[in-house]
Amino acid sequence: GFAYFGETTIPLLYDLNSSRGRKNYGLRDIDDAGVRFVQIRVKEGDDASCLNLNRIETPRILGVRPEEFAQRGSFSFVKTLHETGDENPWILLDRIDVDGVVPAVVDQTVLTWGLHKSIGDTLTYTDERGERFELKLVASLKSSIFQGNVLISEEAFMERFPSTSGYRILLVDAPAERTDQVSSILIRAFRDYGLALVPAVQRLAEFNKVTNTYLSIYLLLGGLGLILGSFGMGLVVLRNVLERRSELAILRAVGFRVRSLKLILLIEHSLMIGAGIVVGVAASVVALLPSLLAPGIEIPITFIGILLAAIVVCGCAWVYIATVFATRVDLITALRNE
Repeated sequence: GFAYFGETTIPLLYDLNSSRGRKNYGLRDIDDAGVRFVQIRVKEGDDASCLNLNRIETPRILGVRPEEFAQRGSFSFVKTLHETGDENPWILLDRIDVDGVVPAVVDQTVLTWGLHKSIGDTLTYTDERGERFELKLVASLKSSIFQGNVLISEEAFMERFPSTSGYRILLVDAPAERTDQVSSILIRAFRDYGLALVPAVQRLAEFNKVTNTYLSIYLLLGGLGLILGSFGMGLVVLRNVLERRSELAILRAVGFRVRSLKLILLIEHSLMIGAGIVVGVAASVVALLPSLLAPGIEIPITFIGILLAAIVVCGCAWVYIATVFATRVDLITALRNE
């Protein structure tokens, strides 16, 4: 991975991995093999990350050198349009179709929630000549620092936007023990270029924060539903038991102990709870099956197990409370009525 993700307001014209580039920008202090840069060209567009809740039609385009990422083995892919065998999926960006359609790579989150598209779909753009061209989504990345952008090869980028000079995004690869030093040097060297430099881990955390917020909201609503559902179950059990007072009175009269009556009621309603959970889980699996089979989806087995256990415990607790309350009612009156 990379240590930092940086973006400038003024393009950088020189290669930061060359001695000339580092000399021009005053980066001699980091002129060693331990610090490397990946520079990316930018064509402005809409932000398609989780931070933008609107539906996006034309995300920002980034021009990258696929061979750099392929050599490094950077980033993980969720799905590709074509099989690449032993080759790195980044090579797909160099396969331009005969009809001029440009292959593109996008983050899986952007693909699903920002663009509402799938692998093989296309995006339409207009180049500097006013001509329309299409980007075909040939691969999707697992949660990455490129969320909100569409990546194409630098060669294809320059063919469509030849007047775009320099690089505005740089990825910094530095040894862990030198990250703070490298950060200070870069911020000082590019202070007049409007450099915004953030740790790659922090950038990912900002994207995940939105997802985690939604999950927290759903978790809160689910907890509220669990409480209300369990309380409602208790009321149903209480009503059911009260309506069967005469039946319970007869059982008590023929010799059943109160403890035995409680056990009978608990078993009856526990079976009802179990049947309800089985039906609910089956219906949920059927409804969520397309999402569960989607690439890159991780099923939280532990959380689901805890949730089901909580439902069982709450349901049994309410059943027990309702049973105890109902069996304390005067059964003699019920027996006389019977």
